[in-house]
Amino acid sequence: MILTKDIILEEIKKGGIKIEPFDEKNLGPASYDLKMGASLRVFNPQKNPHPVKDDSDFTDITKLIELNENGHTIMPGESVLGVTIEKISLAPHIAGWLEGRSRFARIGLMVHISSPFMHPGISNRQVLEIANLSPTPLIIYPNTKICQFIFQYCQGQASYSGCFSDQTKP
Repeated sequence: MILTKDIILEEIKKGGIKIEPFDEKNLGPASYDLKMGASLRVFNPQKNPHPVKDDSDFTDITKLIELNENGHTIMPGESVLGVTIEKISLAPHIAGWLEGRSRFARIGLMVHISSPFMHPGISNRQVLEIANLSPTPLIIYPNTKICQFIFQYCQGQASYSGCFSDQTKP
């Protein structure tokens, strides 16, 4: 069941959902807008293929950069990893979905390539798998409301404790 604004606010008061920092102006009818942080991971040019295995490490082929007010240009077909300003913490009975915003999808910006599901019990900043699918270079800026988080009740309870459970950087 997708949570609406009134239920999200109720869960925030009960402590089932924590959003740090929280601004009620970013709360929509059934989602919360998250802002782009100032850290990005950009891909280093590679001459050799990178293996896709269970132990693959994205840090081997990327470098961490910090954004300023000039933003960062993403060329057509290019991907970068970003991170939200907000930290989301969920109780074991709540999961979520990270989705792009239609205003950016309409210009070819994909905010989450393939892993939008957020497990119950998470407590971290959300890493964004950003891709420019347009034929036009796009500039992304910190503090832009770049995506939205959709909250959902779980049947039963569980908590994520995997390798990305405390992420703060992309």
